[in-house]
Amino acid sequence: MKLIKLLALCLILTSCNAPKAVYDYDSTTNFSTYTTYQLFPDFQSGLSQLDETRLIASLEKKLQQKGISKSKKPDLYINAYSQERVDRNRSSLGIGIGSGGRNVGVGVSGGIPIESNRLILEITIDFINVEKDALIWQAVVETKVNPKASPQERRALFNEIVEKALEGYPPE
Repeated sequence: MKLIKLLALCLILTSCNAPKAVYDYDSTTNFSTYTTYQLFPDFQSGLSQLDETRLIASLEKKLQQKGISKSKKPDLYINAYSQERVDRNRSSLGIGIGSGGRNVGVGVSGGIPIESNRLILEITIDFINVEKDALIWQAVVETKVNPKASPQERRALFNEIVEKALEGYPPE
């Protein structure tokens, strides 16, 4: 019974697919002065056109919720770029059989290789001060991606990525 509970706990912990974010910013910047934005003039995320549209829609919605509006004369340029990689997991499952008695033991064991490849998407979002042309805030979000995800699942994924990224803006 304890083994079943332990396996269930392990499955729950390993199935979590929440994005992880890391933030960096210029500590001398007063972020309350930034109220308008525009996408970086040479915005090229490296995503497919459909995914880039999803990312931009998620960014615009979240920025609007934070009180930052789109403008032709922005305070901030927003840039995003992505990188995909395959994370190879080379684990093995050990199996053993043994017997013993009267100070004699016999055992046979072997390992069964288990290979699983996971697609990891890393998206970096930059906030650039237009006037100074300087990077003032950055978030890097990393998450597992299902390449066979439906359009609705992909939209939800980009909403989750942007939500996680902008949790750290403005920095406190």
